[in-house]
Amino acid sequence: MELRDIEIFLTLAEELHFGRTATRLRVTPARVSQSIAKQERRIGAALFDRSSRSVVLTAIGERLRDDLSEGYQRIQQGLATATSAAKGLTGALRLGVLGPVIHELAPITRTFGARHPECELSFREIPLTDPFRLLRDGGVDIAVLWLPVEEPDLTVGPVVFRENSVLAVAVNHPLARRDSVSLEDLADQVVVQAASPVPDYWVDALSPRHTPSGKPIKRGPKVSTNEESLAAIASGQAVAPAHETDARYYARPDIVYVPIHDAKPQRWALIWRTTGETELIRAYVRVAREITGGLTIVSRNAVGARRVTGEHGQSTNLSERPCPATI
Repeated sequence: MELRDIEIFLTLAEELHFGRTATRLRVTPARVSQSIAKQERRIGAALFDRSSRSVVLTAIGERLRDDLSEGYQRIQQGLATATSAAKGLTGALRLGVLGPVIHELAPITRTFGARHPECELSFREIPLTDPFRLLRDGGVDIAVLWLPVEEPDLTVGPVVFRENSVLAVAVNHPLARRDSVSLEDLADQVVVQAASPVPDYWVDALSPRHTPSGKPIKRGPKVSTNEESLAAIASGQAVAPAHETDARYYARPDIVYVPIHDAKPQRWALIWRTTGETELIRAYVRVAREITGGLTIVSRNAVGARRVTGEHGQSTNLSERPCPATI
């Protein structure tokens, strides 16, 4: 049995639909039918029971699927390993992330790991108060950061997901009882601020300094870590615009996350040092583009309009746009 015939059989065993199998493998339905018929003649028994309404595996088909699956996966892994070695896709790739954002990248990292098993993929947390340092000093190869990133030495790659903004407030704060809040409501609040050297434009994209009508938003306690921010919020000293991922992964009984209904969606993208681009970075970016289909991945567990509490190729071809030198 040829490898292509094994692939067709295993795909049909998963899809149980000739049309979907053909589309997935980029062949014609006739090619799928011919391959299955050839295998059935060779084995001497039907592998699928077909009707106008359904396709199901026979008992012999189920046994063959189970026997072939493990071997086929090992063959694919071996081919991927050899291909990676031939392309120089070995070594280590260090991915920088902010807090729980790594969970949103699971489909990309899983696919990359399966495709390039010889590459050691590791993760480092990006400091909230210095988001670009690890990229510049070589501590990480590629990072996932919210936009905009307007650094002349960094390349902005594809957007990998987007999410809405929420306002983190103490559980006994008056805004905690709201179904949603407006950016205008921040004019009456004190908002936590990140300690330097965070670029103002980057922080302002999440936590603006003025409301849409132009009213100033007071800045309060300076924080260097997410835990310091949560402590200031829980104690009632300040409130803080945050991401949906914070609401999901930093849920606490003393903090409520209220949707900000008029805030622009936050976009997260892959960022790397332009002069440090490697084949491994290009490979990771290619997988990201493939998984996202050229579009953003909207957060699956969106907050929506409800309260959430703690109770419950080359760089120019890969990049989404060049970074403007406007620091």
